[in-house]
Amino acid sequence: MVTGGNHAPEWWDAHTRNLMDKVIKDTASDVGSGKAPPGGTTSQMPIIFPYRLHLTSTPSSAQKCWKHRTLATAHISGEVSSLCYPCPLEKTQLSQTVIQVPRSVNKIWKKPKEDHAALRNEEWNPWEEEEKNELVASQQRYEANLKMIKSARSHLEQTSLRVQIWGKAAIGLYLWQHIFGGHLQPADVTAQWREGSQKAGKTYLSFITGPSVVPGYFSVEAENVVLVLNGREKAKIAYATQWLHYAQTLIQTHKIQRVAVVLLGNEQCNNEWIQPYLKRNGGFVNLLFVTYDYVLVNEEDVFQWPLGVATYRNFPVVEPSWSMLHDPRTYLCNFLGTVYKNSSRETLMEILKQDGLDKLCWIGAREQWQPQETNESFKNYQDALLQSDLTLCPVGINTECYRIYEACSYGSLPVIEDVMTPGDCGNSSMYHSAPLQLLKTMGAPFIFIKNWKELPAVLEKEKKMNLQEKIQRRKKLIEWYQNFKAWMRQKFINTLEKSFLPSDKG
Repeated sequence: MVTGGNHAPEWWDAHTRNLMDKVIKDTASDVGSGKAPPGGTTSQMPIIFPYRLHLTSTPSSAQKCWKHRTLATAHISGEVSSLCYPCPLEKTQLSQTVIQVPRSVNKIWKKPKEDHAALRNEEWNPWEEEEKNELVASQQRYEANLKMIKSARSHLEQTSLRVQIWGKAAIGLYLWQHIFGGHLQPADVTAQWREGSQKAGKTYLSFITGPSVVPGYFSVEAENVVLVLNGREKAKIAYATQWLHYAQTLIQTHKIQRVAVVLLGNEQCNNEWIQPYLKRNGGFVNLLFVTYDYVLVNEEDVFQWPLGVATYRNFPVVEPSWSMLHDPRTYLCNFLGTVYKNSSRETLMEILKQDGLDKLCWIGAREQWQPQETNESFKNYQDALLQSDLTLCPVGINTECYRIYEACSYGSLPVIEDVMTPGDCGNSSMYHSAPLQLLKTMGAPFIFIKNWKELPAVLEKEKKMNLQEKIQRRKKLIEWYQNFKAWMRQKFINTLEKSFLPSDKG
């Protein structure tokens, strides 16, 4: 090993100074212009340089030498020796300032002093041929990498899908927060404007919602739009139609290219008003996701979508806890809801009163439906779900209700009245198990009964189950519900990408 002590050879001083001047100049230029090589940072940046030299983070003790452009810590590939070198400007020894060079050239440093001047004047470079070859190879590698980056970027631009979701119905919050697990800012549910974004598969999704999201008064940030609309009644349909006309105008003016609709459908499946807007009927809507057992579901451009939880009542995303899964529950069953005149719910109430079954269940019946819960009533409802092994789900205007999904959230098994309700809902060309054909197709582990007279036998069986059996059932239910949401999420993304992305065929 050759060490310089306090005095480096004169020729090496000049050569090192020139070398470092070039490296520092090139580095400063690259960093200042933002053209630093890929993977490089200001603390560690590979330099394409004919000496195979790579700058690394400079030790604190070498900062002044770096500043004065005389020396910096460096590495040269190959076997190395070290040469300690003082900073001539500071007149101090920097013991950690090291130049590492190949052992194969150590003999150069041992040349007689009389040869140093000649070497300096002739600027002899023993690596000249190697420098030229390495420079050419480095340039070729750089061009190849640049080409690869451009190709990858081009491929990404071709396959990536940007979709903006306009949430103009509460069901949009079920899609975004429950199905996609997305977040919204601000968190305040009363905010006039809320937004969020996430990447899913090849698709980048952004979501906006709130009263301030009004046609023509917000930024349209994607060529592909998903409109979330409410089509339950005439007033809601009129409002939804305004949004569809706005989207149609954007299509005609080439501001957007493709539109999908997620529709909270009519509870009796009277959704004819949306048909003229579908592309297959001469309209512009590429895809329709609709709630309830709509007979026109075909799994091509019309898909069934779950009703979900009552997000309009701010039902939360529930994370399963250990106690939710393992603790004994106080009640066999629960039903908190409206009891309509001459409905099967009246029959349910009568059966519960027989043999004192209502004493085993948390029952809270009311005569009128309430669109909004008080803080107290909402807490009672959540507690009932959490403290009951079963949740009774009688039919309302439709068989499908929010209660089904809310019970799943708390691991309370839904007991569902499996009968069709009046209206136009029914089997589609794809499914033949209405009502609740989507849930049944996905293997929902619920208890389905045709008549509430079957309930006493169900509760008797429930009494005989031990805690371990109930724990296993809760785990199975919650796991199924999580998988169901994940499946709906993936199906939604796959459907958008298949419809909206250019086909690879041909």
